[in-house]
Amino acid sequence: MLDVNMKESLSTKEIKRQEAIYEMSRGEQDLIEDLKLARKAYHDPMLKLSIMSEEELTHIFGDLDSYIPLHEDLLASLGEATKPDGTVEQIGPILVKWLPRLHAYKGYCSNQLAAKALLDQKKQDRRVQDFLQRCLESPFSRKLDLWSFLDIPRSRLVKYPLLLKEILRHTPKDHPDVQILEEAITIIQGVLSDINLKKGESECQYYIDKLEYLDEKQKDPRIEGSKALLCHGELKNKNGHKLYVFLFQDILVLTRPVTRNERQSYQVYRQPIPVQELLLEDLQDGDVKMGGSFRGAFGNSDKAKNIFRVRFQDPSPGQSHTLQANDIFHKQQWVNCIRTAIAPFQRTAAAGDLKELPELSEESEENNPSASNAKVQRRQSAMSGITEMELEENTSECGSVLDSEEVKGLKIHRTLSGHRKTREKQLSSKRKETLV
Repeated sequence: MLDVNMKESLSTKEIKRQEAIYEMSRGEQDLIEDLKLARKAYHDPMLKLSIMSEEELTHIFGDLDSYIPLHEDLLASLGEATKPDGTVEQIGPILVKWLPRLHAYKGYCSNQLAAKALLDQKKQDRRVQDFLQRCLESPFSRKLDLWSFLDIPRSRLVKYPLLLKEILRHTPKDHPDVQILEEAITIIQGVLSDINLKKGESECQYYIDKLEYLDEKQKDPRIEGSKALLCHGELKNKNGHKLYVFLFQDILVLTRPVTRNERQSYQVYRQPIPVQELLLEDLQDGDVKMGGSFRGAFGNSDKAKNIFRVRFQDPSPGQSHTLQANDIFHKQQWVNCIRTAIAPFQRTAAAGDLKELPELSEESEENNPSASNAKVQRRQSAMSGITEMELEENTSECGSVLDSEEVKGLKIHRTLSGHRKTREKQLSSKRKETLV
């Protein structure tokens, strides 16, 4: 972009600075072209052909008409600041004036989750699917799908701090742009922080609205009052069932994904666990066998990897969930996120103070949380001997540190005769045969 003679007169550092400025200008031009393409090749034809309604398209595309002029203004300002030799003397004042206008993206970014969900839903329509496939196969798409075009503004936003820092890095310390560029970096970081906050609140509310409760007792006010979703994603429970778990700032909610009228919903599974009552146990690979209730513990189920356990501090709810992540990376994300959430409420206590909770069966009662305790009581009364063996097996496999007094506490309601103890020792060596 520089005059050849001018380029020879510039220092290496100044050339790098001019290249960084040009990179910003080129990025703006590309963004404008992509936004215009999204409207011309996708939005307008789908509206004209009645493939989607105007309301649906507005929900998916946002207000493109306001974003295109926004970036055209910056591009025009950079053009005016460019001297005949192709160099830009000062870019700082332009950016300080323009960057606050990016607050306009609050609504666009906040709506992205709902927009993507609506687009995915509309893809089930054969006409929509065929139209998008034809576009994907056309040269103009560059093998990018529609959502890739719609996500370009968001990805551009997060690049601004990097672009500004790159310009600043190659700007001499005595240059008048230095202080102004530092101010510009502070501005864009504040803008992105505000957008992320608004986006986080919108995402949080989006999932709250999709929760379905099987029992009124599950409706904890901390869920409706949540403003931040710290972590969410798919995990498996000990039975191998897929759960979708949400860690809001004040409460952990386990759900089962369900489809209602072709729309995704999340059926709350068991009782949500408030963060201040939550205990986390980071289990080692092989500590637990996955694949069922107590029967699976004595079967040939594979020993699980990437597992952790969450439970109530108070044993009375009787809830303990062993969860499995897809890989060690996702497990560590969950563990770190939960630890961060519970840290303000965590009491300093010795490991021996933690109470081991018996795990409940996660099969037949999963859709009837109110019946969980009653069912466990019936199972204990009808099969007390086997129940005790289950507790002993859980105690040995959970990896928790329990002293002898705590183990006795778990069995305080059962008094065994010497003959029965002897009989159980005989049974322990034949658990497979007895419990198949």
